[in-house]
Amino acid sequence: MKDFDEWLNIHTYGDQKGFHKSFHYYRYEPTPYEGLEKLFSEYTLKSSDRLVDFGCGKGRLPFYIHHTFRASAAGVEMNEYFYREAMENHRTYKGEKSGISFHCILAQEYEITPLDTHFYFFNPFSVQIFMKVVNNILRSAEGNPRKMDIILYYPSEDYLFYLENSTSFELIKEVALKGDENERFLVYRFNQTFD
Repeated sequence: MKDFDEWLNIHTYGDQKGFHKSFHYYRYEPTPYEGLEKLFSEYTLKSSDRLVDFGCGKGRLPFYIHHTFRASAAGVEMNEYFYREAMENHRTYKGEKSGISFHCILAQEYEITPLDTHFYFFNPFSVQIFMKVVNNILRSAEGNPRKMDIILYYPSEDYLFYLENSTSFELIKEVALKGDENERFLVYRFNQTFD
């Protein structure tokens, strides 16, 4: 398998050393490229889509999405060290840089734009914060109705319970990976359009 970091001229490997002091925020670990390859062999984006990666770390997914689909992407990262790493990757990235942006803020403070259509979570924080972010996503649809997908990797039971019991998002796809039963992607869709 090709090494995407080398191919894209970025550096996203490595896990977080130590843990964040708050129990609401979890350690950084990038989604494996093998997993991304499997997910996006069964689920595609259009170049008009915009993905927001909550807890983006060093930016692996935004660069991968942009390179693979020419879709725009935003990374939201509260950790200043990882944000700086993502910005350095942005500087060295081989592709067109204008479609990728990074924001060093808390996830619940990111303002969902009408262009944001896909939202990615690899268990970056507690369900309390996840609920606030999902409510922001749904609020953005009130003024700008559109189809929106939430993509979960290694989904927590709390996230699933909340989405399935307290929101209008519906499960549309599951992509299982080799490993334990939790090693999978789930895609939930909110489809509010007037066409």
